[in-house]
Amino acid sequence: MTNLPTEPLSIGIDVGGTKIASGVLRGDELHDAHVIPTPDTGWESVLDAIAGEVRRLQDRHPDARLIGVGIPGPLNADRTRVKFAPNIYGFTDVPMVDGLRDRLGQRVVLENDAKAAALAEAHLGAARGAESSIYVTVSTGIGSGIVLNGRIWRGRHGIAGEIGHITALPGGPVSGAGLDGALEAVASGTAIARDASFALNRDVSTAEAFQLAQQGHPAARRVVGQALRYIGIALADLQKTIDPEVFVIGGGVASVGDYFFHGVQAAADEYAQGFAPVTIRRAQLAGNAGVIGAALAARHG
Repeated sequence: MTNLPTEPLSIGIDVGGTKIASGVLRGDELHDAHVIPTPDTGWESVLDAIAGEVRRLQDRHPDARLIGVGIPGPLNADRTRVKFAPNIYGFTDVPMVDGLRDRLGQRVVLENDAKAAALAEAHLGAARGAESSIYVTVSTGIGSGIVLNGRIWRGRHGIAGEIGHITALPGGPVSGAGLDGALEAVASGTAIARDASFALNRDVSTAEAFQLAQQGHPAARRVVGQALRYIGIALADLQKTIDPEVFVIGGGVASVGDYFFHGVQAAADEYAQGFAPVTIRRAQLAGNAGVIGAALAARHG
């Protein structure tokens, strides 16, 4: 007798500013991973592209009826609309769930992309087996998701985990959300490149800033070190507030490796001293986290 999968097949779609990634999750394994460019002609064309990917996957996997979509932006309380996605052209107050239902005639579960990645790392990645975890992505911006007992914790208004928007430096640089001194305004990849460019009086990328810092360049070391300190302090504050079993950090900036993690861990240890140890792990699922997380969100509703 053929063994049936313990979990139903689910489709995951991860929408980003430049690409839309998709795949089918069968049990714990991702199949038919595929990437297409994100349309830049407005939200209607993005929804058309998502629907096209779902149809393509369902043609190959007719029993994949659960659909999850991750999106880089805040959602409304019932997770049916995207309030705004600043890195996708024309994405403001978009009726994602209704729009995709009109196109597909099927139910779609919508999730913030960082929360989707948090779910993926908790179930199948670096936090697998942990009772509680907080996933943080450090990239163009800073996003996060909190997982308790295998489920995303959203809070009363659905905004739990917006670590990128906590105030790290009152009166500091203004973030894309209009907040002065938000964590992502002082510690994201964008912030590091901005501050390094100012300090060195020329255009400096985030990658170059880290490279120079590791080579001992005084200004670059100061810029990068300050950003890592802000992140570590934020984690220490979360440890004292929520007391998770583990933090998982991913994203393009974190991919620098040891230099990044040593800096963040040192600051976290300093500011959590006397309370609880801060356990930090590197994300394991890399570019697949968003697709896997969206597919898991479809299963968990």
